[in-house]
Amino acid sequence: MITIRKSDDRGAANFGWLDSKHTFSFNTYHDREHTHFRTLRVINDDIVQPGQGFGTHPHQDMEILTWVISGALEHKDSSGGGGVIRPGEIQQMSAGTGIYHSEFNHSKTEPVRFLQTWIFPERKGLKPQYTQTGFADAELRNQFKVVAAPGAPNGAVPLNQDAQLLVSRLDPGASATHTLGEGRGAYLQVARGSVTLNGQTLAEGDGAKVTEESALTVTGVSDAEVLLFDLA
Repeated sequence: MITIRKSDDRGAANFGWLDSKHTFSFNTYHDREHTHFRTLRVINDDIVQPGQGFGTHPHQDMEILTWVISGALEHKDSSGGGGVIRPGEIQQMSAGTGIYHSEFNHSKTEPVRFLQTWIFPERKGLKPQYTQTGFADAELRNQFKVVAAPGAPNGAVPLNQDAQLLVSRLDPGASATHTLGEGRGAYLQVARGSVTLNGQTLAEGDGAKVTEESALTVTGVSDAEVLLFDLA
């Protein structure tokens, strides 16, 4: 079963320097029908204006994954992690017992757009951890690439949960397929462009909750980029 969540149905907050869309309840946006899906707690689609950002703030007991769609995002945290994330790169932060971090648009002239996602960890009290890595376009093009998973396989960042994040960049007409194990679910988020998911059309910003499906085939309608969460 595939349940589509249209882009315009998401929660929204605009503070001038930040334009944010919330797939699930977040901050002042509360929706009892959309609090989380399995272990996936947050998908925020954020645009931060040049030279602006989130000041230092705390997190605890959450797996945080950040994927930049356009622009460049600068990050610092109290574990000593830090750097600039650009398209094709992923940042993983295990907040664990507690961590402070800040995020800013690295550019003084161009906005940055990114998806920040939170996943419940397998257990509380983990040691805080920061990892960042990148992938060549060829690794993502017209196929699904695992970019975050337990054990950090094949260059992915680690994830302290029985979950995977996969990314694909699709040419128009090209398809990528992912098989779900028995009893598993998935959430697909269209980062840019438009696609079909098992024949159903999704536009930029749309998401889809997937249950009781054995395989997912995503086909580019336009040049597109999608994030797929494979969840226990």
